[in-house]
Amino acid sequence: MRTRKRNNQYRVSDELWNEIEPLLPKHKNTHRFGGGRPRVPDRQAMDGIFFVLRTGCQWNALNATGICSSSTAHDRFQEWTKTGVFVKFWAKGLAKYDELKGIDWSWQSMDGAMTKAPLGRGKNGPQPYGSSQKRREAERVGRGVRRANRTGGRRCQPTRQQDG
Repeated sequence: MRTRKRNNQYRVSDELWNEIEPLLPKHKNTHRFGGGRPRVPDRQAMDGIFFVLRTGCQWNALNATGICSSSTAHDRFQEWTKTGVFVKFWAKGLAKYDELKGIDWSWQSMDGAMTKAPLGRGKNGPQPYGSSQKRREAERVGRGVRRANRTGGRRCQPTRQQDG
C-alpha cells in the first residue's frame, strides 16, 4: 500500500495551533457504550479545513490529499462554525493585529446596495430578441415557416364522435 507524504505547506503551524486550540469545544463521547471509532485529532481536521479554504478546492477533493477525510473535515467545520470558533478566532486575530500594528477605528467604510437596478427589467419582462431558436433556424425554401400539426399541436388520433 502506498503511503502519502503529508505536505507541511498546508499544515497549521504550532504557533497558530496554540491560538486555535483553546477556542475549540471539548468533545463528549456520545457512543452508548463509551467506545466507538477513535476520533480524528482536531488538529488534523483543522489542517483539512484550512487546506480547503486556502486552495478553494471542493470538500471531496480533500480525500486525495491524505490530510483527513472530507466528511470529517466538513463535519468539524459545520460543528465549529455553529459554536462560533471561527468568529472567535477572527476576533482574536483582529485584536492581535490591533495590538501589533494598530487599527484606525475612526475611519470606516462600507459598501453595498439595497435598491433595484436602474435599468433592470421586471421579473416577467419581454425578451429583447425573442426566442433564440428563431434566429438560428434556417429559412425554408418555397414553403415558408413550417406549421405545427393542425390538431392543436397534439400528435394523437383524431377524436371519435360518439353516436348519441
